[in-house]
Amino acid sequence: MSDQTSMLEVLFTPADALALADLDLADTTCVVFDVLRATSTIVTALAHGATAIIPVAEIPDALALQRQEPQLLLAGERNGMRIDASISGGKDFDFGNSPREFNPERVRGKTIALSTTNGSRVLRACAGAETILIGSFLNLQATADYLKAHPSETTLLVCSGTGHQAAYEDVLCAGALAGLIWPSADEQQAADSAIMARQIYEQSQANLMAALAHSRNARRLLAIPELRGDISWCLQRDVFPLVARMVDSKVIRLPK
Repeated sequence: MSDQTSMLEVLFTPADALALADLDLADTTCVVFDVLRATSTIVTALAHGATAIIPVAEIPDALALQRQEPQLLLAGERNGMRIDASISGGKDFDFGNSPREFNPERVRGKTIALSTTNGSRVLRACAGAETILIGSFLNLQATADYLKAHPSETTLLVCSGTGHQAAYEDVLCAGALAGLIWPSADEQQAADSAIMARQIYEQSQANLMAALAHSRNARRLLAIPELRGDISWCLQRDVFPLVARMVDSKVIRLPK
């Protein structure tokens, strides 16, 4: 991470993101992206009336929370598929990580613990930041408006990635957000990583679905018939005008 202040920077890899847990982030805003699919799922669930989402790194953490709060719902995936009894040690989770599962009838008024391969862990790694926002194409403009209204010395656009690798769709979304807040970031305050992400998005924005033909994550989802529809869902632009922020380990929808 750059030593300069008043900086807009993009972290591309999970290793960069997870290293945030050891840094002083007191004057930093982190916007976390896991476009396919954790952050898109969180935004969808909140838009459909969920009270809060609790990101947890490991399956036992989710199970322990439910023992403390029996009304808590459990969601999560491993290798893209919903966590079931064979993985959890005896319990089928209520949801996987498909945003299309989180409809209003199932989530309204509920708190949900979410454990995913990358996104949940990265959100936890950002816990020391002054502000932690959830980024997706679904709420991109609302997130940009919030950032411009509440500037920080450093804004990090944090890509959760896939496994140990960077994820193309996260970089695209981070680049789109960088472009929206660019008038608030002087060229001297934009790290090379932000310039790169912005340019990648601008080269691909005319047809994001075609661009994702190069994405490992998208190819994996396309190979699973019941999950193919998640890609077009997650690429919808600004369908939910909400800001999602993690406060005291829970992600909530900020009031307007």
